[in-house]
Parts: sequence; C-alpha cells; structure tokens
Amino acid sequence: MRIDLHTHAKLSKATEFSEAYYRQMLEEAAAAGLTALALTEHFNTRNFKDVYAGLDRMFPYNGHVYEANGLSLFPGMEVDIREKGHILLIGSRDEVLELRERLDLYTEKGRFISFDLLMDFADDYPLLKIGAHPFRESNPLLGLSREQLSRLDAFDLNAKDVYRYGLEVNREQVEQLARELGKPVTGGSDTHQCLQFGSVWNELEREARTAAELKGALLRGEHNVFVSDDLELRVKAAVMLKKLMKKLAVLEGELVPAAAGEDDEMPVNGLNTRRAGTTLEV
Repeated sequence: MRIDLHTHAKLSKATEFSEAYYRQMLEEAAAAGLTALALTEHFNTRNFKDVYAGLDRMFPYNGHVYEANGLSLFPGMEVDIREKGHILLIGSRDEVLELRERLDLYTEKGRFISFDLLMDFADDYPLLKIGAHPFRESNPLLGLSREQLSRLDAFDLNAKDVYRYGLEVNREQVEQLARELGKPVTGGSDTHQCLQFGSVWNELEREARTAAELKGALLRGEHNVFVSDDLELRVKAAVMLKKLMKKLAVLEGELVPAAAGEDDEMPVNGLNTRRAGTTLEV
C-alpha cells in the first residue's frame, strides 16, 4: 500500500471545490504510483462541507474510505491551532464531519482552537492524529510542551519542508522529535497541485482498509517513508504552476486578489541537493 498522508483537494482555501480539478489530481496521484490518499483539506477552507458533498457525488463510500477508481481516499482535515501549527486528523467521513461541526467557532485567525481542547475533541473519536510539518517556520509546533505533543500519534515529514530546508536537516529534526516521544514519522506531500504527488509517500506492509487499521499499522511501525529522487523538481513545478493558476483565477474572478496568497508559499529557487530515492528509517 502506497499512501500519501497529507493532501488537499483544492488549489486554494479561497476557491470552490471543483470535481474536474480533483479528478485531475487523482489521475496524477495514481500515475505517481500511489494507491491511497488521506484527504486532509484545511478545516477553514471555503465551504468545507462541499468537498465531502462533492466526493459523495463522485465516488462510492464504503463506510470507511471512498473508492476512487482504484485509489482509496481516507477522509480527514487539517486544523490550525491557537499556539501555531497544524494538526492532521484522519478518520471516517462521519467522524470528520461531526468534529468539523464542533470547530465552527474556531475557524478565524485569532480565534483558533487551543491544542488541548482540539485533542480533547479528537479523543472522542478513533482518529489518526498527526503533527503536520512540525518545524515549518511560519507555523511550527514548537510552542507546545513535550507532554502535549505526546498526545499526537505521529509527525509529518513534509515535502514542502524537505524542499525548503533540505532533506538531511528536516529529516533529522522530525526524526529526533519523534524518537524523543516514541512516535513514528509519516510522509506527506502537502500538495494543492497535482504535480507534487509522488514527492513523499508511505509504504505499508499490508493494505489498511480503515483509518483504525491505518493508525494501528503506523503505530506498530509497519511502514517506510520514501522521498522521491525528483522531489525538488516536483515541488518547484507545483509551486510555480499553483502561483500561475491563482493569478488566472483572479483574472477570471474566481479568487479575490487579497486571498490569492493565503496559503503558505515558498521560494522557487533551488535549495540543497536531495538524496535520490531515499528510504527513511521510521
């Protein structure tokens, strides 16, 4: 099973969900060799519920995952916390949507939910809880105590951060944090644009049919994290194309200029040399 545990369905938080756009995303994910995705769309994206309403129209749902033309889609979302940082929550569709309802009061910057309260909410469900890009300068998880971080199940080795900071630096940071807390490292592309699929992924020894099975396999260490030898090219191309597509969306009136830069952007100049075809010890 080859799964990307940090993905998005939309080009931007400020755009509407497009079935055509997401079908193209999934085609590229399959072409990159993936067999499963966790859809961790931003919880405060425009019309969050429309994403899952769209999926319900597009694909059959078996009570655990969407069956998307050979790809298994695990429902989830990415939540901003008051202390800075993002948390990935992955579970069943009903669990994700119910928890999202409970976050209605916390969607605006300056009013984000505290980490402890989010974990209290999340503990009401058998969710997989991943600390996203823990060392990203714009929204790190470093404001949390080790006791707080221990409530998470895993930590995200993120393609955007590997691109920005270099594989060796970012890997060592994430792996050290995970070792200190006795948690696994998981991989995610963090893609909003289809070219980024296949930059980072996880390989599981066995197929996980539910989020509970996925969580159990990861906690038992029954996976490896892979970083593609062409990660830099994939992320750089995706970032450049995303910027171009957002400019076109502004010109076509689908995106207001003030919202065009609301997602984390990064420089498109190259950084450090990457290790080709790297397998990470997790």
